[in-house]
Amino acid sequence: MKISYYLPTGTTHEFAGHTNPVTAFDKLLELAQVADAAGFATIWAPDHFIPFGPSGSYVFEAWTTLAALARETGTARLGQLVTGNGYRNPALLAKMASNLDVVSGGRLTFGIGAGWYEDEYRAFGYDFPGAGERLRRLEEALQIIKELWTGKPATFTGRYFTTDSAVNSPTGVQLPHPPVMIAGGGEKVTLRLVALYGDLCNVQEPPEQVRRKYGILARHCDTVGRDFSAITKTSTTYCIIADTDEEARAAVPTWAPLVFPGDLAAYGLVGTINTIRERLDGYRDAGVDELIVGFGNALDAETLRTFADEFIVN
Repeated sequence: MKISYYLPTGTTHEFAGHTNPVTAFDKLLELAQVADAAGFATIWAPDHFIPFGPSGSYVFEAWTTLAALARETGTARLGQLVTGNGYRNPALLAKMASNLDVVSGGRLTFGIGAGWYEDEYRAFGYDFPGAGERLRRLEEALQIIKELWTGKPATFTGRYFTTDSAVNSPTGVQLPHPPVMIAGGGEKVTLRLVALYGDLCNVQEPPEQVRRKYGILARHCDTVGRDFSAITKTSTTYCIIADTDEEARAAVPTWAPLVFPGDLAAYGLVGTINTIRERLDGYRDAGVDELIVGFGNALDAETLRTFADEFIVN
């Protein structure tokens, strides 16, 4: 099981109290470089514009952040966890992804999802239709993006999006295109979209639910004639390292239920080194190929080094 890094861009108020955005971004750069050197497989950036809960502290935009980091890292892959489809026109997204793949020397994993943070949509003036429509929009976007990645003129007339002989050049470095990660555990639609269009999936739930969702994905793959083993299965978790399990549990943030279903302290990487090792086994046993880890002590580079020394085999 590969271990990847969830880059703290400010969504959970990591930069509360910071008054110099340049210094704050320098800290992001330091963390990314440490993660790159320590052997984390991918550096994932969340695509949000405001923090969860009260606004006011810095949040760095994902795509421009990753473009900057692409020139300052050399080994780790780079991706979005995940692009909110409603924030950018899909033809533009295809162009942005191709360009970032070039800038990074072919290290982009393109993450995308239907979008979920309604407060953010409303604040920035985006429509926030119901879940069904957001998923239909996502499917059209995936069709447009993949067609534009061929480099051929792309004409698409959908219910929500259109293109008219759009040409995307350069198309990127990776062939046939950057791998696509689709996030979400929706059993009827989202996991079907993974079977149809995804190279990776991301399910952010307790390991027993992750295992169950992968089983549903396997059935969708059978239905559409897709090889389930060809899809990289990922999940996202949160790490708090402490001297005792009780101390770690007490440090679980109040915002955790907004993004991690259930009792994060009971299944996340929350506890002593030995507890975390057992929890990692739980994700591995659930079928996770790549585990994406965010850290409670988010801006402390030494925490990354400690974790990597214990759990990443280079």
